[in-house]
Amino acid sequence: MSGRLYVVGLGPGNPDQMTPEARAAVDDATHFFGYKPYLDRLALREDQITVPSDNREELARAAAALDHAAEGKSVCMISGGDPGVFAMAAAVCEAIDNGPDTWKSVDLTIVPGLTAMLAVAARVGAPLGNDFCAISLSDNLKPWFLIEHRIRAAAEAGFVMAFYNPISKARPWQLGKTFEILRTQLPGETLVIFGRAAGREDEKIAVVPLGKAEPEMADMATCVIVGTPETRAIDRDDRPALIYTPRYVREDGND
Repeated sequence: MSGRLYVVGLGPGNPDQMTPEARAAVDDATHFFGYKPYLDRLALREDQITVPSDNREELARAAAALDHAAEGKSVCMISGGDPGVFAMAAAVCEAIDNGPDTWKSVDLTIVPGLTAMLAVAARVGAPLGNDFCAISLSDNLKPWFLIEHRIRAAAEAGFVMAFYNPISKARPWQLGKTFEILRTQLPGETLVIFGRAAGREDEKIAVVPLGKAEPEMADMATCVIVGTPETRAIDRDDRPALIYTPRYVREDGND
């Protein structure tokens, strides 16, 4: 008899940002698979079992969770943020696509969560108020030349850009290269938002012009949002500036 697999997004890390639907899925499941720091966020019962794994073992993790679900268990795959944004929902779908027929009969429920770019944007105002895109700077699963092409195309098209996986010890140079590319396409005054751990106790938010943006301002827990030439900062005296991108663009391309 086939069981159930929930793929759950916990949000950026603040417990208040976890949805009621996600909490209900966690309450229903008996077995939990995920990256250990994400599993550690959960307050589980004694009868609930965790199976932690390394963050680079997505397909193996998905296969193990599907095997348990196919055996009739109620299983929960845990992701940070939203599971469908550079996270485990795609890995589970890929595993089902290439796996045994028994996995296709699993009752699959993908539970959305609050992704990092939305949490960061809300902390500073509304920088995603007009057309935007999200790009992962990790070249583990796609070639760097394709990432460069997408960065240039998004900048040329006038999108606000949210960059995930901006920098790590294994990939220390991609964010700096990204800023180099963007400086050929955008004015140096274009606003860049560095949002680390948005909504958590160790949150750190910084806003700088593109001309002064440096890769050292980010780490793997940071989501970097680059505005458009239309993105504005509203000075509020002793309060942080309010950053927003107007909802409209005139036919001549100016706001």
